[in-house]
Amino acid sequence: MDASSSDVHDVIGIGFGPSNLSLAVALEELGQGPADHQMSALFFERQDDFGWHRNMLLPSATMQISFLKDLATFRNPTSKYSFVSYLHDAGRLARFVNNQDFFPTRREFHQYLEWVAANFRHQVRYSHEVTAIRPVTGGAGPRDCLEVEVRHTADGSVRRVYARNVVVSTGLASRMPDGVASDERVWHSSAFLGQYRSVDPASLTSVAVVGAGQSAAEITRFFHDELPHAQVYSVIPSYGYVLADDTPFANQVFDPAAVDDYYFGTETTRQAFWDYHKNTNYSVVDDDVIRDLYRRCYDEDVSGQHRLHFLNLTRVCSVERVGERRRLTLAQGDPKELDVDAVVFATGYHALDPAGLLGDFDREFLRDARGTHQVTRDYRLVAASAGTPGRVYLQGGTEHTHGLTSSLLSNLAVRSGEIADSILGYRLMEKELERPADEPALGLR
Repeated sequence: MDASSSDVHDVIGIGFGPSNLSLAVALEELGQGPADHQMSALFFERQDDFGWHRNMLLPSATMQISFLKDLATFRNPTSKYSFVSYLHDAGRLARFVNNQDFFPTRREFHQYLEWVAANFRHQVRYSHEVTAIRPVTGGAGPRDCLEVEVRHTADGSVRRVYARNVVVSTGLASRMPDGVASDERVWHSSAFLGQYRSVDPASLTSVAVVGAGQSAAEITRFFHDELPHAQVYSVIPSYGYVLADDTPFANQVFDPAAVDDYYFGTETTRQAFWDYHKNTNYSVVDDDVIRDLYRRCYDEDVSGQHRLHFLNLTRVCSVERVGERRRLTLAQGDPKELDVDAVVFATGYHALDPAGLLGDFDREFLRDARGTHQVTRDYRLVAASAGTPGRVYLQGGTEHTHGLTSSLLSNLAVRSGEIADSILGYRLMEKELERPADEPALGLR
C-alpha cells in the first residue's frame, strides 16, 4: 500500500520510558521555535500505561540521583516539565525544600514521570509492541523512509507506520543466573512487588535475596520489615555490600562533559573509566542502606534472636523445587543447601540488542572489531552506505561508545536533547538541499 508524505512521521519512538519521554519533551520544546522546527512524533509502548520500574517502588526507597537530573533541567532549566514545576503543580514545593534533601523517594519521582507523561498521551500508543524495523522497498511506502511494524498486544492486529527517524529505547532485560528460571516462587527483582503481592505473606517463613547491589539490599530490608515472622537470607558473592561512591569528584563521571571524554578518548582512557568508576553504579549500595542493615544484624546479635542472615562470598549454583519450597544449592559458605519459600534474584540486567528489531536490515549498519554496533556521537547507528534510508538512534545500549551514563537517568535530558537536535539538523539540511535555487535559505543553525 502506498503512503503519502502526511503518513510519514519525523520520529517514531520505540518504548516510552523516561528516555523517550524526555525526547518527547525535547521535541516539543524545539517545536516552540521557528515553524520549520516542528516535528511529528509517535511513540509505541508495550505496557498498557506509563510505568517505570513499578515493581521496585519500595517504601522509603530513594532516588540515587539529584532531583535536578530530571527529564529536562540540564538541557533547559526553564522547562515546564522539570521536577520543580511538578512540585509546584502538586502544591509541595515549599515542603520539599523544607525537607532539605536532593533525593526524592522513588515513588515521588515516579509520580513526576507520570505527570509529564500525561501531557503526551496523544503521541503514545500504549499496548503496542514494535516487532520489526525495515527499509521501505519497491512501492510499499514512501521513499527514503523506514517501515515500522507494530503489533497490538491485546488483539494481535498488525499495522505498519513510516518514519524518517526511529529512536529505539526498549529498556533493559532482566538477567538470571545460568540454569535458573523464574517461576511463582523464583523471582527477578524487576518483577518483585507484583510477585510478592500475589502470595500470602504468612506463607513466607523463609526467604532469600541473591545479589550485592542496591536492589538486593533494599529487598532484603523490605523482607525484614514486612515479614517479622520470617528468616531472611542475603546471599552475597562479595564479602558484604560495597559502598557506592557518590562523592563529588567521582560523580563527575556522570556529567554531560564526561560523555565526550569517553567517546573521543583512547582505549586506555575508556578502560580507566571502568576500572576506577564502576563502583559509582554497579554492584554497590548507598551508605545509609548498608548502615541500616548492619545495625539490624548487630541488634539481633545483642538480642540473641536472629532472623537476618548474610551469606558472604556465596553464590547460587542451582535452584530446584522441593514440594512448595525452593532448594538453593550454594557454592562456598555454609550451609551448602538452603530451603526457602521464595527467592529473589537481584542479579541485574543486560541491554537489548537492536538487531532483534532490525532483522536483516541490521546488516546495513557497521559493527566494530568486538562485534558491537558502531554509534555516532549523536547516538545514531552508523550506516554502511550513504544510500541506507532513514536513521536509527539508540537510547541505551551504548555504554561501549558513550560510557557509564548510557542507560542511566543522569544524562537523560542532555542525551535526548542531542538526539532531537540531530534529527532537526538532518531535517533542515534535507529541506535546504530540496530548496529551489531562487528561494531564500532556511537559516540552518
